[in-house]
Amino acid sequence: MLETASVSTPIRKADAEIRSLTIDSRKAESGSLFVCMPHMSTDSQQFIPDAAARGAVAALVYSNEGVELSEASGLGCALLEPEAFNEAIWRVCRTFFDSPTRDMRVVGVTGTNGKTTTAWLLRDMLRASGLSAAYLGTLGFQLPGEDRELQNTTPFAVDLFNMLAEAREKGVRALATEVSSHALEERRADGIEFDAGIFTNLTQDHLDYHGSMERYADAKKRLFRDLPRQTGKQFTPAFNVDDPVGRRWAVEFQPSISFGESDGDLRGEAIRVGVESIDMSLSYRGADRRVTVPLGGRFNFSNALAAAAGMLALGFEFGQVAELLPEVHPVPGRFEAVRNDRGIGVIVDYAHTPDALEKLLDSVRALGAKQVITVFGCGGDRDRTKRPKMARAASERSDVTVVTSDNPRTEDPEAILSEVSAGIVAGSRSEEIVDRREAIARAVSLASPGAVVVIAGKGHENYQIIGRTKVHMDDRELAREAIEALN
Repeated sequence: MLETASVSTPIRKADAEIRSLTIDSRKAESGSLFVCMPHMSTDSQQFIPDAAARGAVAALVYSNEGVELSEASGLGCALLEPEAFNEAIWRVCRTFFDSPTRDMRVVGVTGTNGKTTTAWLLRDMLRASGLSAAYLGTLGFQLPGEDRELQNTTPFAVDLFNMLAEAREKGVRALATEVSSHALEERRADGIEFDAGIFTNLTQDHLDYHGSMERYADAKKRLFRDLPRQTGKQFTPAFNVDDPVGRRWAVEFQPSISFGESDGDLRGEAIRVGVESIDMSLSYRGADRRVTVPLGGRFNFSNALAAAAGMLALGFEFGQVAELLPEVHPVPGRFEAVRNDRGIGVIVDYAHTPDALEKLLDSVRALGAKQVITVFGCGGDRDRTKRPKMARAASERSDVTVVTSDNPRTEDPEAILSEVSAGIVAGSRSEEIVDRREAIARAVSLASPGAVVVIAGKGHENYQIIGRTKVHMDDRELAREAIEALN
């Protein structure tokens, strides 16, 4: 019954038997509760008649107009004020789905850079330990034997809890999930019963949404401050103390596990870094182990260290963590090599912030590349202040910088490139090519044996967003085409 959903505002015609929840009227079926999510540009309540026609029996609405539409469509309804919606909806979901993560071991990863790789490695380590484990984040929703694409790193609460319930039904016993700042701000991940949380770092990103670094940090902080209070589970956080924010939070939130290169409960040292593997040493509270991780690039050392800390936070013994770390697999679109017989290194990576681009290019330089040619762009309708900063990061570390389109969305691609190129270091070599295919082909054509072409910003994505339309575009495919076109 709808009454069990802990909705504090008046419920009208609430005697409907609810069998499923959906925020998409096209997915409504017999017995559905249609949740009308408030939206800046669309009144989702307009789809109430469609949901009713497909079998929905009730709607959760945010205005009197929604109440009227529900009653006219013969639906039961509950009215929530828009400002209370996000807080209420996770409670509805957790109650309806009977806390699907209660019996799972759940670890959440937040931070600016490294979330995807860290969560991916955790999923691999959990599976290697013998648990049926799932991953949820930028690379999609990955159940054992099934991969599914997602629109958001962390889906909206209704979709998220549907997925968690599905995972429970399919026997998943552990979950590694990214937790984005948007999701934390909007209460999407509230109600998940986390056993552990990992903080990777905090650098500039998403200021178009959060407005300031302080608000951005506070959104991340909710994973450690607010969400553990919602459940009865014991929660252990892990903080990267190489990052100044992580260092502060490691003191503020106790007990916790700290990790870093030179300080922390868990310490690591990168002994040898290659394109495809890293030899590293680990030290944890007096014990030492040396492991080889099948990942390339210096920055992946930090990701591996974060994943190891996450496993410790979940309660695994240090010796077991050291045995599980070599069992991980490379992450698609993260320092992913495009193999060829031309003697040219081609690396595709998702780096799309100034800090991530710096770390990526520093890793490439550390491999001894004779020449570094970088192709990158910045997304439209996103934080504009990072555009010149990314150009500076690229041009300071590259022999040639090719500025191109990323996902222009509704902005003029040439205008974006102009803002990006304003940050190119004076005297450095750079080119502007709006068409991403042409830009990648140009970069590859400039490379000689021993050079490395770095294609940054999109990584695993196989599309480009122009206007509001997605068109197929995969940097890995474009790089292969460019290599094959060489004479």
